[in-house]
Amino acid sequence: MNLLLLLGGLVFILVGASGLTDGAASLAARLRIPPIVIGLTIVAFGTSAPELTVSVSSALKGSADLAVGNVVGSNLFNTLVIVGCTALFAPIVISRNTLRKEIPLSILSAIALLIIANDMILNGDTENIISRTDGLLLLCFFAIFMAYTFAMATGNIESEQEEEIKTMPMWRAGVYMIAGMAGLVFGGQWFVDGASGIARALGVSESVIGLTLVAGGTSLPELATSVVAAIKKNPEIAIGNAIGSNLFNIFLVLGCSATITPLHIQGITNFDMLSLVGASVLLWVFGVFFAKRTITRVEGAILVAGYVAYITYLIWQV
Repeated sequence: MNLLLLLGGLVFILVGASGLTDGAASLAARLRIPPIVIGLTIVAFGTSAPELTVSVSSALKGSADLAVGNVVGSNLFNTLVIVGCTALFAPIVISRNTLRKEIPLSILSAIALLIIANDMILNGDTENIISRTDGLLLLCFFAIFMAYTFAMATGNIESEQEEEIKTMPMWRAGVYMIAGMAGLVFGGQWFVDGASGIARALGVSESVIGLTLVAGGTSLPELATSVVAAIKKNPEIAIGNAIGSNLFNIFLVLGCSATITPLHIQGITNFDMLSLVGASVLLWVFGVFFAKRTITRVEGAILVAGYVAYITYLIWQV
C-alpha cells in the first residue's frame, strides 16, 4: 500500500507539474509576457515543483528529515548523476559565465545550508533547527539569484533561442493550472505518506528515504530534460538545468519550507551536507582545471561513481 501511495503520488506530482507549467505558460503567452520571463519563472518553477511540493508537505506533517533530505539528496543527484550521465552521452562544454558565477553560487548555497543546519556546533544549541529566520534569509538569496538571472537573460536576449510556447484557450489554460495544482497537492500528500510508511516498514530513518528514494523520484523531471537534451546534441543544457535546480532547491524549496514551519533536523548529518559541498566543488574543479571547460566522459563516470559510493555508504550505515 505504501509503495502504491509513493508511486501514485509521484505520478500525480509529475503530471500536475507538467499541467500547471503548460497552463501557466500558455496564459502568460496570451497576456504577452516575454518568453524569456516565462522560461525563467514558470518553466523553471515547473521542474522544481516536485521538490517544493514534497518538502513543504513533509514540513507540514512534521517530517523535517524528509524535507531536508529531499533537497540534499536531489542536489547530489543533480550534480553527480544528471551531469555525470549526460556527460557519458556527450561531453558537456561549460560556459565561462556558468563556471565563474553559477557553479560558485551553487557551492555557496551548499555552504549556507551547512552553516544554518549546524546550530549545535556553532551556537551550542541542543538541536539543529532551520528556523523561520533562516528560511526568510534563503528566500532573500533566491530573490537576488532571480534578479541576477533576469539581468543576464535580458542582457543576452538577442542571442538566446527562445522556445516556442504551446498556446491554448484561456479556459483550458485555467483548467490545466487548477488540475495541475490539485495534482501537486494531493500527490505530495500521498508521496510523503508512502515514503514515511516505507521507512517505518524497512526500519530505516526518514532521512535515508529522503536522501535516496524521494530525492531520485523528485529529480525525474531534471533527469528526463537533461537526457533528452544530450540525445538532441545539446548536452550543455544539463549543466544549467542541474545548477539552476540546485539553487531553486536550497533557496526556494528549503526557504519556503522553513518559513512555513521550522525544520528540526535529526537524521541529516554533516557528512550528507559536506558531500553536497564536495560534489559541487568537484564539478567546478573538473570545469576549471581539465579539458578546457568540458566535462568529459571520464569525468562523468567519476561523478556517477561518486554517487554510487555515497549511496553505498548510506546503505552500509543502516
